[in-house]
Amino acid sequence: MLSRWLAIALGLVPLWFVPAAVAAAAGTAGVVALGSAAGTTNATTAREVAVGSVLREAKLKGLNGPSRQLSSYRGKPLIINVWASWCGPCREEAASLEQLAWSPLGASVTIIGISTDDFAENAQGWLRQSNATLTHYIDQQLEMETMLGASHLPLTVFVDANGKVLRKVTGAQDWTGPRAAGWIRAAFPNKLPHP
Repeated sequence: MLSRWLAIALGLVPLWFVPAAVAAAAGTAGVVALGSAAGTTNATTAREVAVGSVLREAKLKGLNGPSRQLSSYRGKPLIINVWASWCGPCREEAASLEQLAWSPLGASVTIIGISTDDFAENAQGWLRQSNATLTHYIDQQLEMETMLGASHLPLTVFVDANGKVLRKVTGAQDWTGPRAAGWIRAAFPNKLPHP
């Protein structure tokens, strides 16, 4: 497994994506930037899947459930939230994602989480602390982080039933609010109940 330390040393992870504690230990304190403003994004690297393209296959290693293939989620709209236990904005939006999942709107889509933590124990600790009921996975060798383009956390990706990326939203959101409901209804217009 490629550790974040090795990835940083090889220049595979931008320094602004490094947790503050890691940055401080590496002598690069003050360069951490987490997405805080709502926005959409498209592919910025060659290995990132752009909006409008289909996600590649990936094996998802389970954190609070069994491991599965990403393609096993095809057939129903999918929302993927990319997060880390050390990411304050990620932790802030977690409760609203849970609430969304249990709402009528959320019942029409599958919502999963992908942790970018280096150590599964850290992610599992946060999931226990937050009483998470969503299915979460741990990223392996930066595969999902790179494929989804998670240069800022949190990142939420809307994927249609055929695996095509429809939208990417950066920064913490209130997933129970009208703005998020509008994004979800716009992404999946024929698959969701009407208000």
